[in-house]
Amino acid sequence: MPYLIVTYDIAEERLNKVRKILKKYFMWVQNSVFEGEISEGKLLKCKLELEKVIDKENDSIYFYSLENRLNYRKTVLGIEKDMTGNIL
Repeated sequence: MPYLIVTYDIAEERLNKVRKILKKYFMWVQNSVFEGEISEGKLLKCKLELEKVIDKENDSIYFYSLENRLNYRKTVLGIEKDMTGNIL
């Protein structure tokens, strides 16, 4: 299962809707950054939901895919958000 880092630049009037969608699929780690493992099917569903909300002429969402969670290193300066907050 791929591990994704998702970043976005969304107009304020659509920001909460985009954040709410991304929270269903990923862990929120910073104001405009989410990350987590996701199946191809769930990723497709997430992208379809986002496409209904964003303005493709003004908004952008970037999906960075890694082979798996173990093949990258992350260094945080300052406080790191709790990665267990979104687990149900």
